[in-house]
Amino acid sequence: MITLTIRHTTLYRYRLPVWLGPHRLMLRPRESRELRLISSDVTITPAASLSWAHDVFGNAVATASFKDMTDRLSIASVAVLELSASAWPVFDIAASAISYPFRYSDDEWSALGSLAVPIHPDPAGRLAAWARGFVRGSSTDTLAMLKDLHTGVPEAVRYQSREEEGTQTPLQTLDRGWGSCRDLAVLFVEAARSLGLGARIISGYFYNPDRQSASVGSTHAWAEIYLPGAGWITFDPTNRSVGGSNLIPVAVARGIAQAMPVTGSFTGMTDAFLDMSVGVDVTSTRRAA
Repeated sequence: MITLTIRHTTLYRYRLPVWLGPHRLMLRPRESRELRLISSDVTITPAASLSWAHDVFGNAVATASFKDMTDRLSIASVAVLELSASAWPVFDIAASAISYPFRYSDDEWSALGSLAVPIHPDPAGRLAAWARGFVRGSSTDTLAMLKDLHTGVPEAVRYQSREEEGTQTPLQTLDRGWGSCRDLAVLFVEAARSLGLGARIISGYFYNPDRQSASVGSTHAWAEIYLPGAGWITFDPTNRSVGGSNLIPVAVARGIAQAMPVTGSFTGMTDAFLDMSVGVDVTSTRRAA
């Protein structure tokens, strides 16, 4: 078990004072059997009133409302948590799903719904054909196939940090041969969906004590695939890892746009926006036996 402190700061600057519209914040880590949240605090300048709710995916969402004009908006989140996920997880996949292709039960299929349906158009079937290239024969080991697909993403696409908003489509990522962590995660999820699997996007943080990871200093995105018996299995194509021993989830969603940490608007001059900066620091405070 490891205790982590996560500091996440978002700063917006404007050339002239503006009116801030409501801002949607997804900054509170998701508690689970492997993650215990000790504390979570959000500090906003200028002062804002916060209202909390859970969205359709069960994510904790805060809405910040503002009264005064400002030329600067600072949102600082500090969370302390205990993470106990295994570095070498064993997945107890149901016998019915050990070999691919397999069929979800009627209840599972109904519950998965749109999570098993691709979001991005693939009119010529290029993405589907690329994904099928990782299926070895008419019947293959499901987990081995997913691991091959998961490894195939970073082999086909070079990681490159990208600060601008938005996400590339899977076909854009394949054609360009590079992408951010969110682009790689979307490619993997959409490829898995093209194979008939339930998949979802995860947004959160990555902890690496040696500070050598490409995602240190920013938020991170990865994927989960649903397999009967094992449940949701974590795949991080950017760091080529399976399992969540160093991942701190904040939001799960069908698409990455539904899991953005901070979204909002302002009213002011068309050239009022100056810049935005994001800082993330994930540190270990102590280890427990």
